[in-house]
Amino acid sequence: MTRISTSGAFRQGLEMMLRLQAAVDRTQRQLTTGRRLLSPADDPIAAARSLGMRESLSQLEQYDRNATMAKNRLGFEETTLKGVTDVLQRVRELALQAANGSQSDESRHMIAVELRQHVEALVELANQQDGNGRYLFSGHQDAVPPVGRNGNAFVYQGDDGQRSIRIGDDRLVADGDPGSEVFFRIRDGNGRFAVVAGAGNAGTGVVGPGSVDPGAAYDGEAYTVRFVDAATWEVEDSGGTVVATGSFANGDSIAFAGIRFPIDGQPAAGDEFRVRPSAPRDMFSMVAALAEAIDTPAGDDAARAAVTNRINEGLLSLDHALGRVLDVQTRIGSRLSAIESQADANGALALGLEETLAEIEDLDYAEALSRLSIQITMLEAAQKAFVETRNLTLFNVL
Repeated sequence: MTRISTSGAFRQGLEMMLRLQAAVDRTQRQLTTGRRLLSPADDPIAAARSLGMRESLSQLEQYDRNATMAKNRLGFEETTLKGVTDVLQRVRELALQAANGSQSDESRHMIAVELRQHVEALVELANQQDGNGRYLFSGHQDAVPPVGRNGNAFVYQGDDGQRSIRIGDDRLVADGDPGSEVFFRIRDGNGRFAVVAGAGNAGTGVVGPGSVDPGAAYDGEAYTVRFVDAATWEVEDSGGTVVATGSFANGDSIAFAGIRFPIDGQPAAGDEFRVRPSAPRDMFSMVAALAEAIDTPAGDDAARAAVTNRINEGLLSLDHALGRVLDVQTRIGSRLSAIESQADANGALALGLEETLAEIEDLDYAEALSRLSIQITMLEAAQKAFVETRNLTLFNVL
């Protein structure tokens, strides 16, 4: 026979009521918060899964913020390069206008004045900042203006770095391009070699862009094409050795060492055309040199041919500059597309995580209300039983 003391019965009844009150309180808090898990102790396994999912959601939110930052900065760059393209297109129009033989020295001077304004505009665009005051084209040195100037000499003051931003677990995207790639290191001539008319030429020969023959390869050497007379030319290499000769008539192409270029007009005896490998230049000095060439007085046919040759050189360089900007714009478009694609993927993943998290954490209100009703009934019964038995002793029964 088990004996239960009066104090033991009292303690058991009190403990029962406290447990029931705690259960009612927990259910009421669940109903108030709408959450099934109020502490990890409620369901340790589910709590661990919930914590992992919330960390994943937090990471996805950071990816979204990164994507927004990259998208905004690339948007600034895209807008700026659109302005650069507009300026270069206008410069090209003016150069073609100046190349027209009907232009006078005065009209070409006015064109040159406008071109010099466009140099300033290009520098201003290259030194553009984003919404946070960081320079767009300075690489990692985004506190420093990328383009410095001393007269018509332009230098790049940033670095070649490209900041990559993580927008997904396995995806990085560059948020810009260094100015060294956008505005500098643009090959002149036709991209393989350049032909430069001699400054002292007395004839009217105007050189075309030239090309490398199919199946041939330019050896990268420097050559000088010299006209022995109006109908004969010879080619010397950098050591002064004659490596090719030929005859000439207006419009013919000079061909040697796998390359060729046309000459219109009539060179004079002693006129020279130097061939060299294409060299890297910046688009600012290209436009500045074009303005200087257009502003050069041309009082006779030979002087006009010299101006035309320099304008043609400038036009070739401009075409490469426009091509470079177009390439960068294409890459920006690809990055923006990648950001949009990754944002959609991140959104779909976040939605799936939130749905699973809701299944783990969210409260079933119908079940909780039913449980609360039962718990209250049990608590009330326990309280009544406690009241009935708390003063009961053996002497009450005798």
